[in-house]
Amino acid sequence: MSDVLLNFIAGGVGGSCTVIVGHPFDTVKVRIQTMPLPKPGEKPQFTGALDCAKRTVAKEGFFALYKGMAAPLVGVSPLFAVFFGGCAVGKWLQQTDPSQEMTFIQNANAGALAGVFTTIVMVPGERVKCLLQVQQAGSASSG
Repeated sequence: MSDVLLNFIAGGVGGSCTVIVGHPFDTVKVRIQTMPLPKPGEKPQFTGALDCAKRTVAKEGFFALYKGMAAPLVGVSPLFAVFFGGCAVGKWLQQTDPSQEMTFIQNANAGALAGVFTTIVMVPGERVKCLLQVQQAGSASSG
């Protein structure tokens, strides 16, 4: 079972690395998606992703690309950790010997079990996110 713990830790580190590398791209994407529409004859705020990144860094500094990173870091790292740990549990349940080579079906089964574990972690946050996305100002929830 120490393999499960090592995989859990590796998943957490991997999830953190994913967020650290990918967050600047997400920041640029969100800034482009939310920029105001230009009036006829006006230039858009950004002409593309590279322009957005350059202007953001020039105006606000390099670390502006990492604004809002705490929430994904807190959410994704445990998600990856649970997935990696769940995969290790799935393998452990199917192996008769730790050095046994896994078949394709056994690996698929381990991944499916990891998906179930991951869903337990992910669904509550997705539910809240969906409720916030459809929420309109001034209306009360009926459910």
